[in-house]
Amino acid sequence: MKKRTVLSLIGLAAAGVLALSACSSGGAADAGSKGSDLDGLSGDIGAKDFSEQFILAHLTSQLLNAHGADTKANTKLVGSANVRAALESDAFLGYWEYTGTSWITYNGNTTPVQGAEAQFTATKEADAKNGIAWLDPAPLNNTYAFAIRADKAKELGVKTLSDIAKLPASEQTFCIESEFSTRDDGWPGLKAAYGINVPDSNVALLDTGVIYTATQKGADCNFGEVFQTDGRIPALDLVVMQDDKEFFPVYQGAFTLKQTTLDKYPAIAEILAPLSKLLTTEEMQKLNAQADVDGDDPADIATDWLKEQGLI
Repeated sequence: MKKRTVLSLIGLAAAGVLALSACSSGGAADAGSKGSDLDGLSGDIGAKDFSEQFILAHLTSQLLNAHGADTKANTKLVGSANVRAALESDAFLGYWEYTGTSWITYNGNTTPVQGAEAQFTATKEADAKNGIAWLDPAPLNNTYAFAIRADKAKELGVKTLSDIAKLPASEQTFCIESEFSTRDDGWPGLKAAYGINVPDSNVALLDTGVIYTATQKGADCNFGEVFQTDGRIPALDLVVMQDDKEFFPVYQGAFTLKQTTLDKYPAIAEILAPLSKLLTTEEMQKLNAQADVDGDDPADIATDWLKEQGLI
């Protein structure tokens, strides 16, 4: 999964952290004060290098600033490992992380926990030992998924991944990323879990962005590997197949920060809770589409949405 790829070289992580001070982007526009609960709180709200994370960073920074903080959204760092390292070194005040990423990548577990609530609890407890706190999670789940154009789904009568395995082999055609093709929580594991047995000629290896358009066109494949909160899914009239055997790990999003920071400013949790509650998978798809489909600026997307929701 490209956006969750961990850069293992310590030197890269260190270089990324050192570059933070020169790479911060502005936080909120002046949205008016909602209080002074967070007077004295300052720092960078981090992000991984894709639109959803940019939007989440700006949403968080702007909301915290409306309550007296002085934060900036930093959207210039590349690589999950670098972002995590920035939090651990206090170069970042906090950032939005996904349960599956922390559980498997940072805490070294090889098997995901089934069920969103159970996975969140396990991840929160594991990271507490690292001095990192997880605030209330959003309902969104940015996990792997397979999508198909809506008219073709209706024609084939498919709604779940189990349905795909029952189709004629000629209809079981897939577009996937090269990394997904070798991951245990990717193509090999998926085939075993659902009994999908197709020749290599039924599988096209494509770049992430190309998969969405290729799936919509239907020439290379019927089913494309996608990320569930991606705004291109509704924009291209694709529908996601239900993972009825819960094979894929849950990638539920939540804001993470040092426990020491939360202890000093406990109001952060109360202020961000209403934001998290509103961020469903469908709502995140809409916000992501504004960036990835319409080309809008993530900072502006965040400002407009927070105002619409009455949060600033």
